[in-house]
Amino acid sequence: MTSVLDTADLRRRVQRVLDDELATQAGVLAELGPDVEDLLHAVGDLLRGGKRLRAAFLYWGARAAGLPDSDPLVRLASAMELFQAAALIHDDVMDDSDTRRGRPAAHRALATRHVDRGWSGDDARFGLAGAVLAGNLCLTWTDELYATCGLPDPDLARGRPVFDRMRTQLMAGQFLDVVESARPWDGLPDDERVARAGRVIRYKSAKYTVEHPLLIGATVGGLDPAGLEALSRYGLDVGQAFQLRDDLLGVFGDPDETGKPAGDDLREGKRTVLLARALAGVGSGERERVEHLVGRPDLGHADVDELRGIITGSGAVGLLEDEIARLADSARAALAAAPDLEPEARRVLLELVATATARTA
Repeated sequence: MTSVLDTADLRRRVQRVLDDELATQAGVLAELGPDVEDLLHAVGDLLRGGKRLRAAFLYWGARAAGLPDSDPLVRLASAMELFQAAALIHDDVMDDSDTRRGRPAAHRALATRHVDRGWSGDDARFGLAGAVLAGNLCLTWTDELYATCGLPDPDLARGRPVFDRMRTQLMAGQFLDVVESARPWDGLPDDERVARAGRVIRYKSAKYTVEHPLLIGATVGGLDPAGLEALSRYGLDVGQAFQLRDDLLGVFGDPDETGKPAGDDLREGKRTVLLARALAGVGSGERERVEHLVGRPDLGHADVDELRGIITGSGAVGLLEDEIARLADSARAALAAAPDLEPEARRVLLELVATATARTA
């Protein structure tokens, strides 16, 4: 069955843009010699996978505003995938993750190359340094692709404030996640735990995954203020539901589909809404057990299964499923209320609600 993400042959066209852009950047870097090829490989490996949701939301936001399909529009949408690559590479460094999309995370792959070549120094430190720089390259290329996509300069200038806001808020949102991972939750009221985790969701994921790409496209396309307001509500609801689903998959997902080890979020100690809801729904004995186990990198399968049982028994899974359904319904209502959207784009955006919130990877 064809995915809605392939409407307008979008995923294939985005991949072609990304491949061409990497080839162009390889030419720019060629004069530095072969040593920098590791950075290109780290980015290229990551850009060969993914759902292309962010590109889709930008593209269909622009189409909703009445902008016609064009190769420059696809190039603009593809910039979101470079931005996503930067976020993922840096996120894996901060979380000390081993894998991404079923492959070694960039910092792990670079560290392995260091070992295989018998180089001196600390291989892990080499990998971390290389991954930070690879992510920074992606940020640079995001800006370059935006500016050179080929759409008229006045249209791009109109969308630039949203583009800049997205980049600034995501970096600070990543830091919020770091802060929450370090700041103790012990003794906090249950509602405050949920609120803190929800703030991270909003600024680390929901806005840059859906709302901001959608608004960049719609603003570039010249959508009126009423339409932008409705799409903002739609985008934030879908983005928050997307991340709540991600939190569930981080604990209960199938590694063959998610590309991450089972229970990886539990080993990393992520302070998610799921965890906050679970702590609120258990007694003191189970709460102490959760707090003892979560965040231990050596969690075995039995420990993960125990935590899954406690989380399920707490009622947290059902609460998140209810919230995802509520947010999805709210997004559909916001979309229905949006005036003067191009009909095909409205249809695709409606289908993307389910694609983003009812997924298994």
